[in-house]
Amino acid sequence: MTDDGLVLWRLRVRYRKDGRLAFLGHLEVMNTIMRSVRRSGLPFSVGNGFARRMRVQFSQALPVGASSQAEYFDLMLTRRVEPALALEALGAATPAGLAPEAVAYLPRKVPALEAWATVSRWSCDLMGEGLDAGDLERAVARMRDRGALEYRRGEKTKRVDLTETLVSIAVDEAPDGLRVDLMTRSTNEASLRPTVLFDKAMGEEPLLGARLDYARVTRLGQWHATEDGRLVEPLEMTFGEGEQGYSGSAHTEQ
Repeated sequence: MTDDGLVLWRLRVRYRKDGRLAFLGHLEVMNTIMRSVRRSGLPFSVGNGFARRMRVQFSQALPVGASSQAEYFDLMLTRRVEPALALEALGAATPAGLAPEAVAYLPRKVPALEAWATVSRWSCDLMGEGLDAGDLERAVARMRDRGALEYRRGEKTKRVDLTETLVSIAVDEAPDGLRVDLMTRSTNEASLRPTVLFDKAMGEEPLLGARLDYARVTRLGQWHATEDGRLVEPLEMTFGEGEQGYSGSAHTEQ
């Protein structure tokens, strides 16, 4: 409930990011989705501040050029709309490259998506010359043993602790190069970008004679890791007794 007594409903939306829209920056994605919400006709809520912005929260930014099968945003609504109808309205108003695929109502007071969903799984196709699955795994293991990875981003030097952010990596040979299954974890200090990891690995001893020409990166999922190690998918969150806002979920058939 807002300060003026208005009951709000938190609608969580899972959407894809692919095709040409994979090359949109995070701010462009946010603006495109907010325009789509306005076109959808859903009764979205706006804040009480001077700017009167739409009440919407997004999951962690996806690297530019990466595709995703599981991006999320939370939209606050002023009235309950049946999940299937909400999904249909969003789908009709949103570009295909950012297509919504599932929605669910959650408790209004839940942690912000960006800070809550910190574990990601990636599928990465690496193409180039002289790439070897075993060499890449050994190169990444060397880097992890050292702990810190540093790289330049713009004018700043970024530092990522691989012992915290690299959960697992599995590399297989593929017809055109390598297929990498990667699990990462974001921390308060940094997040690990797959392309940064691969670029740095090419400077390690096992791969010095190889060349990485292109990396196609897709985020397959995002989760919250509980203290006992269980991974919770963002649409799986449940409601406590007496909490308001629950009305089921909806998804599109694949």
